[in-house]
Amino acid sequence: MLQQNKIQLFEQKKVRTVWDDAQEKWYFSILYVIEILTDSPRPRKH
Repeated sequence: MLQQNKIQLFEQKKVRTVWDDAQEKWYFSILYVIEILTDSPRPRKH
């Protein structure tokens, strides 16, 4: 069962995440990760 979305910090920037209790895994929004890693103001372009 997936829990609520949570906002976590990575390199002092917000990343949307979801915790899956059944699989014991975190899921991260790839757009937030791309934005952080590329320092892009428009991550959808990557």
